[in-house]
Amino acid sequence: MEREIFDKKYRKRLEKLSTTNLSDALDKIGIRGAVIGIRPLFGLPKVVGSAVTIKITAAGMAKSKHHLGIEAIASAHQGDLIVIDNRGDTQNNCWGEILTCAAKMKGVSGVIIDGAARDVDMCDEMGFPVFSRGVVPITARGRIMQEDFNCLIRLGDVQVRPDDILVGDINGIVVIPPERLDDVLFEAEKIMEKEELMKKDILSGFDILEVDKKYNYEQMLKK
Repeated sequence: MEREIFDKKYRKRLEKLSTTNLSDALDKIGIRGAVIGIRPLFGLPKVVGSAVTIKITAAGMAKSKHHLGIEAIASAHQGDLIVIDNRGDTQNNCWGEILTCAAKMKGVSGVIIDGAARDVDMCDEMGFPVFSRGVVPITARGRIMQEDFNCLIRLGDVQVRPDDILVGDINGIVVIPPERLDDVLFEAEKIMEKEELMKKDILSGFDILEVDKKYNYEQMLKK
C-alpha cells in the first residue's frame, strides 16, 4: 500500500482504536494477528505504521556488511515501524541509542522487537517508542547479527511481511494484512462503538445483566 494513501485514509482511524478492538476484529474475521508478550518499555505510546522488517541470526563465521538495523533504517519512510525478529531472545540486545537516533531522524514511528533492547533511558529521552520483551546492557557485536531485512519474519507465532500494518499500545501488538485492512477497520469500529454504548448504559445505572442481554456481549464476535 502506498504510504500516502495509508496516511490519508487509514492512519487516523487506526490511531483511534485500541489493540484490543483490533485483536477482536481480527479474531472475528479469522486472521491470527495479536502478538503476545511484547509491550512498551516506557510510557503509554501508541504506534501505527507499515513494517520494515529485520531478521536476526547468531554471529559466526559468516559476516554482515553493516551493523544490524542500518539498512532497514536507511530504507524506511516517515511513519514506518522497524520490526525485528530475534526469536524472542531476551539475552541479546538488538536495538539501542544510535539506531534510535538514526530512526528518529528518518521519521520512523518506533521499533517493535521480538527480543531485547538497551539504552532504554536514551530512547525515552528522545521520545522514541520501543516495544520489546526485555532489556539488557550488552552489545550485539560478536553475539548476533542481521541475517536479512525487508523479508518475511515472525513476531511470536504471528507472520509479518514487509509493509504489513502494525499497531502497538500498552496492551500489545497487532499485525494487519494491508489487503484486509478495510475489513478489520469495519469490524473494529463496530466493536468500539458497541462497547462505548455498553459503558454509557452501565454508567447510567443499568444493571450489568440487562446490558449483557441487550448487547449479546458473549456472542459479539460471532460471524
